[in-house]
Amino acid sequence: MLIATVVVYLLVSIGIGLYAARRVATSADFMVAGRSLPLHVSLATVFATWFGAETVLSVSATFARDGLHGIVADPFGASACLLLVALFFARAFYRMNLLTIGDFYRKRYNRPVEVVTSLAIGLSYLGWTSAQPTALGLVLMVLSDGAISLSAGIVIGTVVVAGYTLWGGMWSVAMTDLFQTVVIIIGLLAVAWLMADMAGGAGVVVQAAVDAGRLSFWPEGGLAEWLPFVAAFLTLALGSIPQQDVFQRVTSAKDERTAVRASILGAAFYFGFAFVPIFIAYAALTVDPAMAGLFESEDAREIQRILPDAVLAKTPLWAQAMFFGALLSAILSTASGALLAPASIFTENVIRPFVRRMGDRQLLITVRLVLVIFSMGALLFALNSRSTMYEMVQNAYKVTLVTAFVPLVFGLYWRRANNAGAVMAIALGAGSWLVAEFVGTGDAWPPQLIGLCAALVGMIAGSLMTQSRNHPGTPGLAAMHGEGPTAPSAAAERSSYEAPSPSRPPHSPHPPRQ
Repeated sequence: MLIATVVVYLLVSIGIGLYAARRVATSADFMVAGRSLPLHVSLATVFATWFGAETVLSVSATFARDGLHGIVADPFGASACLLLVALFFARAFYRMNLLTIGDFYRKRYNRPVEVVTSLAIGLSYLGWTSAQPTALGLVLMVLSDGAISLSAGIVIGTVVVAGYTLWGGMWSVAMTDLFQTVVIIIGLLAVAWLMADMAGGAGVVVQAAVDAGRLSFWPEGGLAEWLPFVAAFLTLALGSIPQQDVFQRVTSAKDERTAVRASILGAAFYFGFAFVPIFIAYAALTVDPAMAGLFESEDAREIQRILPDAVLAKTPLWAQAMFFGALLSAILSTASGALLAPASIFTENVIRPFVRRMGDRQLLITVRLVLVIFSMGALLFALNSRSTMYEMVQNAYKVTLVTAFVPLVFGLYWRRANNAGAVMAIALGAGSWLVAEFVGTGDAWPPQLIGLCAALVGMIAGSLMTQSRNHPGTPGLAAMHGEGPTAPSAAAERSSYEAPSPSRPPHSPHPPRQ
C-alpha cells in the first residue's frame, strides 16, 4: 500500500511538471519562467530548492550525532546565504536583466572570465545534484525492504526528475515546487507531532538533546576547532551565492520587490522549518536509543537511515505515507532545480560563446541536451560516491567559494575591479585550494579558507597593478541603481550586443550575445 502511494505521488509530480511545460515557448521561459512568478510561487521555489534530501535525512542525522555545531553549514550558513542575496544581490541581479549568472561575468569582465567561472559553477553542481537521486534511491530501497537496490533506486530517481525538468524547465520546477512545498509542510509537521507524543512530549525530546550536549553551538578549544567551524559556515553562506539556481529564483520573480521579499521570507522559512526534521530525528533516537548504532557504520551514508527506519518501524501507515510524501517532495523539488541550473549555465556561458550565432530555438534544444548529459554525469557521481548528502553539498560549494564569489562581489561593489584582478582571483583561489586539498594542511587552515584568502589577494593586487592600462568599468554598480550600460533597457542591451537575429524577436528577455 505504501509503495503504491509513493508511485502515485511520483506520477502526480510528473503530471504537474509536464502540464507546466505547456508554458515553455522560449529559452527565457525554460530558464527563468519568463520573469513572471508571483510572490507565493517565488517563495515556494526558494524554500523547496533549499529544503532537499540533505536537510531531511542528512542534516537531521548529523545533528543527532554531532549536535548544533555539526550543522553550522546547513541550515545556518544556507539561511545566511539567502538573507545576503536578498540584501546585497537580488536587486542588482534583477535589474541587470541577465539570463544566467555567467552573463554577469561577461558584462563586468570579459569572455574568458565568463567561461571559466561558469565552468566552475556548473561543475560544482555535481555533488549537490547527486545527493538528490542518492536520497531517492535510499527511499526506494527502504520502502522495498531491499528488493530495489540503492543503485537501482538512484537510476530510477534520476530518470524521473530529469524527465519532467527536461520538458518544462523553470516552469515545471516552479509549479512542482509549489505543490511539493505544501506536502512537505503538512507531512513533516504531522510526523513531528506523532513522534513527540511517542517520546513523551516535545519537552522530553529537547531536554534529552540538552543533556547529551547536542544544543551546544560554539566550538570548544582554540584555532584548530574554530577555523573548520568558520570555514563550514562560509562555504555555504558565501559559496552558494554565485550559484545559478539562486540566481534563477531571484530573476524568475515578476519584479525586483518580489525577488527581494521572496529571498528574505525564504531564508526565514527555511531556517525555521529545517529544525522540524532535526526534531523528528532526535525524537526517534529518544524513543529507540539503539538507533545510535548507525553512527558506528563504516559507510557514512548509513546514518541517513535514522528517519526512514524509525518512521517505518514506529509509526502507523498514515504517518508513513505523510513522511515519505514529504521526503519525496523535498527530493524532487531540489533535484529538478539542481539539474536545470548547471544545464542553463553550461549552455549559455560555456558552449554558446564558441557558437557564432545560435537562435532561441537552437538554444532551447541545446540546453535540454546538456541537461540530459549532466543528468548522466550526476548519476555516475552518485553511484560511485560514499559521502553523506551533507558532505556532498558542502564539497560542492567549496568550488564556487574559491573561484566565483570574489569576482562577483568585487565586480558589484568595487569600481577598480578589472579583468586582470578577476583572472588572478580565480587562478590564485582555485590553485591554492587544490594544492591545499591534495597536499593537506594538517589541523591548520581548511583548504577553502586558504583559497578564499588567496582569491581576495589576487583580486586586489591584480586590479591595482593594472589600473593604468586596464581601466575598469562600473556596470555592476550602475545596475544596482538602475542606470548605466547594464540597466534593463532595450537601448542599453542593444549597445552591448549585436543586432537581434531573425530567430529572436527584439522584445525577448534574452538579447543576442556579442
